[in-house]
Amino acid sequence: MKIESTGILMSLRPFGERDCVAHIFSRDYGLLSGIMRGAQIARKNRPLVGQTGVVSWNARLNSQLGVFHWDADKNLMAPIMISRQCLMFANCAFDLIVTLLPERVAYTDLYNQTNVLLNDLVNKDATSVYLNWEISLLRELGYALDLSHCSGCGGHDDLRYLSPRTGRAVCGKCGMPYIGRLYDLPLNLTITEKFIDGACADQETHIPVSRKILATIIS
Repeated sequence: MKIESTGILMSLRPFGERDCVAHIFSRDYGLLSGIMRGAQIARKNRPLVGQTGVVSWNARLNSQLGVFHWDADKNLMAPIMISRQCLMFANCAFDLIVTLLPERVAYTDLYNQTNVLLNDLVNKDATSVYLNWEISLLRELGYALDLSHCSGCGGHDDLRYLSPRTGRAVCGKCGMPYIGRLYDLPLNLTITEKFIDGACADQETHIPVSRKILATIIS
């Protein structure tokens, strides 16, 4: 079996003395995992987390781990590494993708949003850029947050709360009887963390450590 696409290198983990186990988020096939031969000892064209490029994945059987051939095009992490905050956001996004996305399922919109994230982190307000990316991730996972109108009365004014059950906005009047059970708006990383934690629980996995400490550092 052979798969070819473009992608972003999400992670590299040593495997033996020469190779690495890699995760690549591809445009056409979603998250891919496999062996990257010689990644630890390469002196020329060494693979680096955050690179974009052309990937081919080969395996004799569909159930096997497979082997990557990686032809890097651009390292989107180079400008990001100058800022500790931007680097933290990028690494957190990579960890969430590897943790929560099933393998070989296309997420084209999220792939495009991840490219936007990596290109905009150093040029715009990094916290807002990352928050928008997390909203896109939650949408793909089935947690579509709707802040456009009140889920109770349909109004567009005085939207003060967010329902943890439906992910929809609630106005001050409709939310009054349930004030202790609703999240306060505006939306922030502490709130999206709660939905991400729920998504991890649904998949019987743990929220990445990088995400658990993120809201504490940013707030």
